[in-house]
Amino acid sequence: MDEVELVVAHSERATLRVGDMFLKVDADQARIDVEVEAMALAPVPTPEILWRKPHVLAVAALPGTALGRLGEPRTAPPAAWANTGAAIRKMHDAPLPAWLGQAGRGRDELAAELDGECEWLVANGVLPADLVSRNRQIAEAALAPWTPVFTHGDLQIAHVFVDGDEVTGIIDWSEAGQGAALFDLATLTLGHEERLVDVVAGYGADVDLDAIRAWWSLRSLLIVRWLTEHGFDPFAPGCEVDVLKAGM
Repeated sequence: MDEVELVVAHSERATLRVGDMFLKVDADQARIDVEVEAMALAPVPTPEILWRKPHVLAVAALPGTALGRLGEPRTAPPAAWANTGAAIRKMHDAPLPAWLGQAGRGRDELAAELDGECEWLVANGVLPADLVSRNRQIAEAALAPWTPVFTHGDLQIAHVFVDGDEVTGIIDWSEAGQGAALFDLATLTLGHEERLVDVVAGYGADVDLDAIRAWWSLRSLLIVRWLTEHGFDPFAPGCEVDVLKAGM
């Protein structure tokens, strides 16, 4: 072991890399429980669980590298994105978990949360009112009824690992559960619109691209406050605020 790397840390959770092992410490034990159960059910490669104790989960590092990172230039080949789409489809076609996930919030709950976040963004001068209003209109299409599937719930590109074209695994399952398929597809392609066609080709089903764009606006509006309060920068080039501006 050469060093201990702090991967992420905020008031709710922290992740450390120690050699070829990741230690995940979470203030909410229920999130760790969900992660363990979801990885056991997932029909796609996931990290090996090495051990677990209250509030701590140790998993082995996956081979390969992350598919990418929001706000950074893409490096993975188109085939890797297509194979990721195929892996997502396999997950979405799997038997449903018994619980709702982050992607499983209903229309009324989502709409109320969205309206509250939009009000906060404008009232605190975080974003211009016209930018928020326009994206709130776009996001309305994401509130259409959906059929529940097995969702990851936080399928950002940094959570998908690839080696060349092949998907070697998906990490961070604490938000998994029943939810909307387009939530996962939108989270993966947020800020990487040019890769949406590859992902959909691998996914292999009719996907409403306008609905994906609606989910981009919805997700970005919902998360700007959380990111700023937890030490992340949604104003960085290519990140959430740029996604909202593109929606104009």
